[in-house]
Amino acid sequence: MAEAPTKHVINRIRSSYSQFSEKEKLIADYILENRDQIVHSTINQVADDLMVADATVFRFCKRLGFKGYQAMKIALASETVNPIQDIHETITENDTDLEITEKVFQANIRALEASRDIQNHETLAKAMEDLLSAKRVFFYGSGGSGILAMDAHHKFLRTGMETHAYTDSHLQLMSASQLKEGDLAVVISHTGSNKDILDIVDVAKSNGARVIAITNFAKSPLTKSVDLSLYTVAQETEYRSEALASRIAGLTLIDSLFVNYSIKKKEQAKASTQKMRNAISRKRM
Repeated sequence: MAEAPTKHVINRIRSSYSQFSEKEKLIADYILENRDQIVHSTINQVADDLMVADATVFRFCKRLGFKGYQAMKIALASETVNPIQDIHETITENDTDLEITEKVFQANIRALEASRDIQNHETLAKAMEDLLSAKRVFFYGSGGSGILAMDAHHKFLRTGMETHAYTDSHLQLMSASQLKEGDLAVVISHTGSNKDILDIVDVAKSNGARVIAITNFAKSPLTKSVDLSLYTVAQETEYRSEALASRIAGLTLIDSLFVNYSIKKKEQAKASTQKMRNAISRKRM
């Protein structure tokens, strides 16, 4: 595995958290809670604090993509000294319109870069298997995540896939109650703790449907209850919540799934798109 980029230790831990073993979660929690202390600790000190073997800590660092504990510690030190949220991106009331615009663009660029860097080949491959084998695909999201669900429906409708999207909580549950084995539910929630979304997951799985989550938080109730999770990463600023920046990353992640699906279903997508263009041409004068 290639050496993990610096400044992505925390992102990688958060995005992969649900896939860790209990011992790995123990180490992950320790790093997340003691990142300043870690950079001054040896592997023996960390292992002693957690009452695990040195080799367990070493293997965890390897799983993150580093050659060993020392390489991980150096990257973490860089991340701690120079946080992802650059001071120059902090918006102030004294900024000009152009400065604010530039900072918003930069925050979105960073959210895209961080989200790109945590994507996992194996997880994406499994997500594509689910999409390709599904008889029907249903997208669910509430509030801002509902915008992503509608965007996903808008995109995949072009491929010839039977797709649906629901943003109303009552319609979501009604729809989920009609899911069957062979159907796929894609639930989108920034926090992964929205009760309406969790209810959808329960109903969908009880009917035998597969469920994929798109979320910003690996350690959430949602990731524990679905079959597969895809993640975005974003940082919060004073005038802009992380949910806004992560929405851009979520749209891009959905776009990536759409393009992958279109390539693998090339003839189907081509025929469907042509039919759609012919129909929409009626709207033009």
